[in-house]
Amino acid sequence: VFLGNGPSGICLSYLLSGYTPYFKRGALHPYPILQRKLEEAPDVSILDQDLEYLSEGLEGRSHSPVALLFDTLQRPDTDFGGTAESVLTWWHEPDRAIPHLVLGRSAPGGAWQSIEGSMVTLSRGEWMGLPDLLFKDWLKQKRRGLRNNRATAEDIAQYYQHYVIKKGLQKNFRCGTVVTSVRKVSAEGVSNHTQKDLQENGDSLWSFNEKSTEVFQVDGFFKNVKGDKEPFSVYAENVVLATGTYDSPTWLGVKGENLSYVHHKLSALEEAVKNNSIGITSDPVLIVGAGLTAADAVLFAHHCNIPVLHVFRRRVSDPGLIFNQLPKMMYPEYHKVHQMMKEQSAACAGPYECYISLPEHHVLSFSKDKKCVFQDKNGCQKVYKISMALVLTGSNPNLSFLPNNGIDLAMDSDQPVNSKRNPIDVDSFTYECTQEKGLYALGPLAGDNFVRFVQGGALAVASSLLKKANKNPP
Repeated sequence: VFLGNGPSGICLSYLLSGYTPYFKRGALHPYPILQRKLEEAPDVSILDQDLEYLSEGLEGRSHSPVALLFDTLQRPDTDFGGTAESVLTWWHEPDRAIPHLVLGRSAPGGAWQSIEGSMVTLSRGEWMGLPDLLFKDWLKQKRRGLRNNRATAEDIAQYYQHYVIKKGLQKNFRCGTVVTSVRKVSAEGVSNHTQKDLQENGDSLWSFNEKSTEVFQVDGFFKNVKGDKEPFSVYAENVVLATGTYDSPTWLGVKGENLSYVHHKLSALEEAVKNNSIGITSDPVLIVGAGLTAADAVLFAHHCNIPVLHVFRRRVSDPGLIFNQLPKMMYPEYHKVHQMMKEQSAACAGPYECYISLPEHHVLSFSKDKKCVFQDKNGCQKVYKISMALVLTGSNPNLSFLPNNGIDLAMDSDQPVNSKRNPIDVDSFTYECTQEKGLYALGPLAGDNFVRFVQGGALAVASSLLKKANKNPP
């Protein structure tokens, strides 16, 4: 059972549906050492090879060796601007399929289904693609091209839904489901007939390994057409956590943050503009944060001519600021926000109307009359009247369905799971949780935050599950 139907879950479903990657005969990888290793066993699927051996020595923009391996097999020279074809060929071997169920709250695509459709992706469009269906080829069928090599969130969401249908994976997906509990139970007494509410393929789908003494019980509910909640319980020897990290926006923890005009999602600004509850003549919208979501909010407000007050803790020149790490040519709109942050502080008027930045400030409190108190690095306080506030300082995964909110699974088991600072502790080559055998973690939960790199985790999980199921050829 997979929890989460975003890119990680979709990719793993593809690999467990019998789609098997092999090194393409005659293909030439630009990295000679990897080429030599791939030529050693051309008839053995990548899933059945030693992933640690293949990935040894690879370098790139991910800390995960398997993520780098699968990425470079699919996009050999993409980090150097090249367009070399994948060195993989895919074979459908149905006898190697492993029965599985993918549970998700919304349509396939996960968080991509809830992102405002016109937003442009941070990653290049081709990096958003999944195995054996190039994103740019799918886009060409829509008679569309990539703007600046990047894609809109709406395109990505549609592509993921199309991918599931095109690859025939729909039978494995259950959308509209909410998981409330995952726990280990004794395998004795778990009968096949209790499973039938979520599966269609007969009891054969749920035959357990006779050696299993414990299995996972996954409880939750799914919403039917009428909107009623129907409970379910399913049992599985292995559970894959792929729920991403966008469930619980980070709060500042200041007085008045729970007032109705203080929001923690960008969609609240879009909604307010749509309802005409804010406009050109409104008091400024407060945007707190200096990441890409905050920048998206600044761009959206600026585009609608809505005045903005932009508050963030860091210096504008801080090398840790994401804007200082992005190439200007590829990300002109984020570079523009960075310029605004630099040139239009409250201390000195700049060329941008309706925008003021307050670097090295933090929020102290919100009051009922929509006044916000800030403090700068020297301890000086300022008060501004605002129309609404958007606190966009990151988000955390919601793992409330796990015992102790999954904290025991994290690298630091004294702190909550966080994709950047404290991911779930997994084996680098199987992605199985070190603290709980049979439980796997993928994507941001395991520290892989880009679509191009979550796929390596799916490769590792698929390889591990195939070994467990004895579906690897000798």
